[in-house]
Amino acid sequence: MPETDTELAVEEAPKKRLSLETLRPYLPFAGLVLILAFFGVTTHGMILSVRNLTLMLNNTYMLFIACVGVFMIMTMGSLDFSQGSMLGCASIVVCVLSQYNIFIAILGGILTGALIGAINAYFFVNRQIASFIVTNCMMFLLRGVIQYFTNTPIMGASYLQRDLWNMPLMITITVAVLAVGYFVFTYTSLGAQLKAIGAGQTAARFAGIKVKKTQALVYIAAGALTGFAAFINCVKVGSVTSQSGMMLETQILIALVMGGMPISGGAKVRFTNIIVGVLSYRILSQGLVMMGFDTMMQQMITGVVFLIVVALFSDRESISVIK
Repeated sequence: MPETDTELAVEEAPKKRLSLETLRPYLPFAGLVLILAFFGVTTHGMILSVRNLTLMLNNTYMLFIACVGVFMIMTMGSLDFSQGSMLGCASIVVCVLSQYNIFIAILGGILTGALIGAINAYFFVNRQIASFIVTNCMMFLLRGVIQYFTNTPIMGASYLQRDLWNMPLMITITVAVLAVGYFVFTYTSLGAQLKAIGAGQTAARFAGIKVKKTQALVYIAAGALTGFAAFINCVKVGSVTSQSGMMLETQILIALVMGGMPISGGAKVRFTNIIVGVLSYRILSQGLVMMGFDTMMQQMITGVVFLIVVALFSDRESISVIK
């Protein structure tokens, strides 16, 4: 007997959804190519000049490193809005300790970030307060701390910039951090555990995953990475001010989402979300500057792009798992 139109529609609907799901992992790569091609044309190829490529690279080292930790947090379906203020506080510690010993300065930055991450973890994991509430409160608290300690003349660490700021070293450090992050996420059980927690905490517990312990450790590790990123920031800038780390958390979120990172985390997360996202965000930012847009227009355009990407990659059925 011939099939009715209703039966045919029911059969075709899953095929369309399957087709969209098949293409979705490749959309961030297509977006990166599209953004690069667009600004390549509108800037007459100047965005690919050695000067602009160097400038973009200089602005990606810190962002790449900080993104690794937040990527792990978002894979669990959680958020962290304290990264910028965390970096500012850790930068103060790095600048102060760098006057004595560079290795102590690095360790101090890492421990500062880890301590703040542990505080976030305590209120999120033990007190069961939503992560976006905890980290938002921490962001404002730390911003006040930064304002207090930088109310005096600028804290300098200019010798760090003079002695350590060079492209080969920064690229080596960044690639090393990304390589370790990729290995841990892909070839150890941690990656699967984080995806399982992001997909559903109850199911993860039944699978034998120690959800609370994993969440706490990831927040501490993410803080430690941001503390190390603070050292890279001090090497780049040579000082710390009240504006250090400002809006970093927004940059990280936009970059990861542009790379195809699902807001709700889970099984669809890929480590390439970091690479593609950071490159896309930096090319977009640099391209808008080269086209002559003022700061307000840059923010508006970036916001529109962010909303479009969120609409493409958000999973409406699992969005409620964000904690």
